[in-house]
Amino acid sequence: MAQRTDGATRRAQIIDVAAGLFRERGYHETSLETLAAAVGIRKASLYYHFPSKDAILLEIHEEMIEHLLGRARQRTGSPTERLRGVMRDLVELMELFPGRLQIFFEHYRELPSAQRVASTAKRDEYHAILVGILRDGVAAGEFAVDDVELTALSILGSCNWTYQWFRPGGRLSAAEVADGFLRVLLGGIAASGQPSTS
Repeated sequence: MAQRTDGATRRAQIIDVAAGLFRERGYHETSLETLAAAVGIRKASLYYHFPSKDAILLEIHEEMIEHLLGRARQRTGSPTERLRGVMRDLVELMELFPGRLQIFFEHYRELPSAQRVASTAKRDEYHAILVGILRDGVAAGEFAVDDVELTALSILGSCNWTYQWFRPGGRLSAAEVADGFLRVLLGGIAASGQPSTS
């Protein structure tokens, strides 16, 4: 007798398979019929879990941003400790959600306008948390930052781009990559005694 799949497990399976198809075929080129066949269920059963392809994409985005926001909101300690935690959270997405992260970053603009506005608000909140950490660090004398907005964008760019090259189980763990980024950020790469470009 076949083992019955519960609703939560089936939804997770659908999202995983959808993410793979979106990466391989493209979002617009992946039909619900193709997705249902890949999952091994009828199209009607797929509709029971997700009423549309947009709903699957939204679920992927909500899962990622809610995870990051939840972690960032709970961060305590010094500005440096909080910044390390935020950077680790970003890079560790590759270990937690390896099959979904590319979809999160590359298909954001495919969201319907109303959902995209809501998602943008959450992304803006996350950005504001990071900027707040940097400002706290400046006030505490831990960071010497002239432009916190530019620095925040630099941090997000370096951490977010890891989805292009980081592979779980490789030479460095996600935490080690994030800590390496932080060391470069805090110490710079100029050798001692080299002239400043400012």
